[in-house]
Amino acid sequence: MSSAPTAPLGSRFWRVWAAAGISSVGDGVRAAALPLLAAGLTHRPLAVASVTVFEGLPWALFALIAGALVDRLDRRKVMGIADLCRFVTVGLVALAVATDHASIPLLCAAGFALGTAQTMFDNASQAILPNVVEQPQLERANSRLATIQILSESFAGPPLGAALFVGLAALPFLVDSASFLVAALLVLTLAGSYRAPRTGPPRHLHTEIAEGLRWLWQHRLIRTLALMLTVWNLVASSIAAVFVLFALRTLHLGKVEYGLLLTSAAVGGLIGSVVATRVVTRLGPGRTLVTVVLLASASYLGVALSHQVVVVAVLIGVEGLVGIVWNVVTVSARQTIIPTELFGRVNSVYRFLSWGSIPVGAAVGGVLATAFGLRAPFVLAAGALLVMISLGSRVVNQRAFDEAFAAAAARQDVEASSA
Repeated sequence: MSSAPTAPLGSRFWRVWAAAGISSVGDGVRAAALPLLAAGLTHRPLAVASVTVFEGLPWALFALIAGALVDRLDRRKVMGIADLCRFVTVGLVALAVATDHASIPLLCAAGFALGTAQTMFDNASQAILPNVVEQPQLERANSRLATIQILSESFAGPPLGAALFVGLAALPFLVDSASFLVAALLVLTLAGSYRAPRTGPPRHLHTEIAEGLRWLWQHRLIRTLALMLTVWNLVASSIAAVFVLFALRTLHLGKVEYGLLLTSAAVGGLIGSVVATRVVTRLGPGRTLVTVVLLASASYLGVALSHQVVVVAVLIGVEGLVGIVWNVVTVSARQTIIPTELFGRVNSVYRFLSWGSIPVGAAVGGVLATAFGLRAPFVLAAGALLVMISLGSRVVNQRAFDEAFAAAAARQDVEASSA
């Protein structure tokens, strides 16, 4: 395989890409239908937010274990088995909805099961990519994956999910379940072995987890990016947990209109996935990340102050754009900087911090919305991101990225010469 950034990404990548696209359609369908189902079962913000709390809780409980297991197991098999588990879980939700047995506790349990499978799948899917494409192609590969996920999960899925839910409430969950099955079959038939190289005798799981913790905490740039994303995910989940109520009760939208509003984030995200590589090339990763956080803060504040649906849709589109650019930059950086044999563990610590804040943020969103109204989480998000970037920009700068990339390249040269 050529090491040039513009070389073909190869058939293995496109199989992973297709699996991501298919399952993302189902995710987008569920992303619209599940909040509508919860809002139909209860009007209490805390009860609606509890579904998001339970879906995010596994990141706080299992992320570290998941990362250690991903470094021990074949990452292709981990992805396939996780998708099969999600196929069964969402299928059971569809059955419950079809037989009028759906309830908030059931949705919380399903969310917890889906979140648990996601801790394994997401760690494995990011860890496998450097084995599918070469390092110079990572930003382009991540951008392609982001594009198909946006088109599927955020653009096509939500309006389809809302429309299917209005027609037959169980149907969007059947579609999501089927998408996981197809994605699992695509990944499991991927040729080759994707187990991380290991040297020395087997070690206890807690020893390997501790190694990942130490590596991340000692790497100033990766540690700072993890802490920044922790703050961002916390405030974003406080919004996401009650956004369906914000759309239905504050903006007075219908269910199908709510699904269409969600696609505005997809439009922005699609633009972000297309321009991310060009923006990073022009500004550098450090300045790019500072810029996108400032834009996100301004967008959240704008939504909090706006009463016009069109304005809200545009600002949500901006949030989608900057979120994707952040992801493309930081995921590619982690895949370049973190040693392959440690990636699952270090990435799981990163996710433990950043995604572990999601259930906390969802609970905060429910409390804020109950006490101060449905606009309050947006105000919190705007202020928190300003504080975050004012502190984080001391570390997240172009010099820090250049030094980290140079150190990673030197390590790879040493490994290649000793192989």
